[in-house]
Amino acid sequence: MKVLLTGANGYIGTRLLPVLIEKGHELVCLVRDRRRFHEQLGTNSKISVIEGDLLKSESLDNIPHDIDAAYYLAHSMGAGIREFSELESIAAGNFINKLSQTKCKQIIYLGAISNDNDLSPHLNSRLHVENLIKSGPIAYTILRAAIIIGSGSASFEIIRDLTEKLPVMITPKWLKTRCQPIAIRNVLQYLEGVLGNKETYNRQFDIGGPDVLTYKQMLLGYAKVRKLNRLIITLPVLTPRLSSYWLYFVTSTSFPLAQNLVESMRNEVVCKETSIRKLLNFNLITYADALSLAFSKIEQNAIVSSWKDALNSGLLKTEFMNQVKVPVNGVLNYKVKVDFLRAPAEVFVNFTQIGGNRGWYFWDWIWDLRGLLDKTVGGIGSRRGRTSNVTIEPGDALDFWRVLLIDNKNLRLLLYAEMKLPGEAWLEFKIVQHDKKQYLSQIATFRPHGLWGRIYWWLMWPFHLILFNGMANRIVNYTTQRNLKQA
Repeated sequence: MKVLLTGANGYIGTRLLPVLIEKGHELVCLVRDRRRFHEQLGTNSKISVIEGDLLKSESLDNIPHDIDAAYYLAHSMGAGIREFSELESIAAGNFINKLSQTKCKQIIYLGAISNDNDLSPHLNSRLHVENLIKSGPIAYTILRAAIIIGSGSASFEIIRDLTEKLPVMITPKWLKTRCQPIAIRNVLQYLEGVLGNKETYNRQFDIGGPDVLTYKQMLLGYAKVRKLNRLIITLPVLTPRLSSYWLYFVTSTSFPLAQNLVESMRNEVVCKETSIRKLLNFNLITYADALSLAFSKIEQNAIVSSWKDALNSGLLKTEFMNQVKVPVNGVLNYKVKVDFLRAPAEVFVNFTQIGGNRGWYFWDWIWDLRGLLDKTVGGIGSRRGRTSNVTIEPGDALDFWRVLLIDNKNLRLLLYAEMKLPGEAWLEFKIVQHDKKQYLSQIATFRPHGLWGRIYWWLMWPFHLILFNGMANRIVNYTTQRNLKQA
């Protein structure tokens, strides 16, 4: 079958793509920026890539006419509560209108369980998208999921942050709400299993794992798997807004996403329409096993995708890859050049594994403090870490930076700041060879916005003087087991 896959760079889409290819399908991947599409997948003869923005109807004209089926995996949950419902409605409307002009026979939508009467804005928006798809001329299959547990999923990472960091938790009353979590592997099995399956046409199904748990039980279940002792006390006095701030400061989530999650957690998300289990008969993975599988991927540095890499935070424009050309006019720089004698590949490994668990080589406490300050003014902070401790791709989140470029041939890494700043910032690392010597070139570039931007730069300059010099010297001298093997 010829299948249109929206959100091919997203958390679900990235994982679904190889599953569909393995089944022999031809894929047309709709992405907003092809530069973020992984090269190793983009060279597959069964994959074609088209650019389009679901919010701009005219940009969808490249969708082929001979599509057999389409996956709709788009959402705008990272936007503000007042914004995402309208955005999701526009995107779904544009998508349905364009698909109705093709030969598409089935639309598969991954939504959210919405069985309560008084739904949160997020769940109500998902239900509205369902109804838009149902009202269209194309047969639909709607899969409604609760929270998805897998390495890199938003739900897993939030549970992980809370449980790993807080031995005692004073929590809001919504931790008593019931939920039916589902493993990412089961989600992919359902998504692939309904494709072209006429028994699922014009039907909606709730999909969940075998366990029905409260959010408190899920946190304690995580603690049990990780062999941690945790005490959780629930209080009725924590309002949704206070709960959102609590989630925002403790975890790596953005504040809009924290708001949407907290609003949704008042609703039970437990399966009711479960007839799909008879149509697609496979073993459902328990919550504890889903956690264990997630950690096996983390330990192997084999996380396929992460919610943190998605551009739905509202903090960065989708065309951010245009910033890959660092400006030279109207900017301020701090340049460091350090010569070294070791193999260039070893130094390249060091600076491409920066951030996350590795840290920033020098004065990590300063980076942590900067992240905390960013959080206090509504920024993303530095808790996001990185998807993999070993590999890195354009578009990946890296603490409070975003990867613009990773050039394995020319040994260069370029980062773009997502923190709150009175301007724009780039951080570049590259290996330079000149006069029979080799150097690490490390350049911090800042384009200030107005007078305050310049004041900010010069206030930070004494820290840059020590921090960037110390970091560059540590990078060229740092030795890992991987370095030794390469040598």
